[in-house]
Amino acid sequence: MPAFAQGDKTDTRPAIAPDIREDGTRLKLQRGDFVAVPIPISNPTLDTGIVAGAAYFYPQSEEQKKRQPASVTAAAGIYTSNDSRALALVQQNYWRQDRWRFTGALGAADLRLSLLAPPDETDEPKVDWRIDGSFIMTKIARRISGDWYGGVSFRAVDANQSLETEITEQNFDTGADVRSVGTGLVFEFDSRDMPLNSYSGLHFKVDALFNDKAIGSNQTYQSYSTALRSYHQLTGSLVLAWELQGCQRGGQAPLWDACTIKLRGFSATDYLGKSTASGQVEARWRLGKRWGLVGFGGSGWVGSSFSGIRENESIPSYGVGLRFTVLQAKRINMRLDFARSRDSEAIHFSVGEAF
Repeated sequence: MPAFAQGDKTDTRPAIAPDIREDGTRLKLQRGDFVAVPIPISNPTLDTGIVAGAAYFYPQSEEQKKRQPASVTAAAGIYTSNDSRALALVQQNYWRQDRWRFTGALGAADLRLSLLAPPDETDEPKVDWRIDGSFIMTKIARRISGDWYGGVSFRAVDANQSLETEITEQNFDTGADVRSVGTGLVFEFDSRDMPLNSYSGLHFKVDALFNDKAIGSNQTYQSYSTALRSYHQLTGSLVLAWELQGCQRGGQAPLWDACTIKLRGFSATDYLGKSTASGQVEARWRLGKRWGLVGFGGSGWVGSSFSGIRENESIPSYGVGLRFTVLQAKRINMRLDFARSRDSEAIHFSVGEAF
């Protein structure tokens, strides 16, 4: 017998599948998030200035939000008081329940920096250093197992650099026209709850980039870096985060591709070397929906240093900071940090957490 009553046409068939027209939760794409703000910045590397930045986080269903971060397109331009300027466009994509990850970036920069000079090369404590060039980089990775990812990377940088003073340098290429082209491998473990401002999880990453004359580099050299970051939500409003970082250069790398100590309280150009290591810990208190405080401390080390200053010594970093959330859905904060080191101090004002 047919499953329809002939009079009122009532459908008595069993509900084999849900009507997705009435399901407004799991399968429905939510609205994307767009943020655009002119952001004052301040740090000892670039001085003070402003960043005009915008980012669009692509819409996700509730099911997608549970399985992968939102893909994002971002663009930024920067100008600072020392006449440095830069433009960059970044794309990050996550596909197939976070099985695939892609990052791409391109941009151009004209940076006016200063270096701690080798004491035996010049009487000046610092020398002017200008870098003018463009870059493109891509990275694609696939989940191997669980939270482990493996992938490949490519980077090309075409830059001119100039130093105010003629310096004899054996560890780095300080030539005027320095082009770097390399391919590499990346391995990553990522169990963070959110990549931009994590409350819990672990992030471990190893990058190896092989720059070679055979594919367009001026010099053949190798770049290795590793980072381990861990995040612990101790209470509903308190997060403890810590990180360890290491960097190594093999061969004669361009000076602009030297290892740096990624801590606060001094310029990133103060300690350039063929190898660096650092560690830091940070406590983050949320005072409400938008405001927060942090306290941090750490130490770094540099080997085969460009300047020779504090080579193989402990370089401290410690301070406090204030946070204001500009996009709650993605936990994006503006941060203002006051940091000190052994004989320097600095104010850092930017967007996003230090790590």
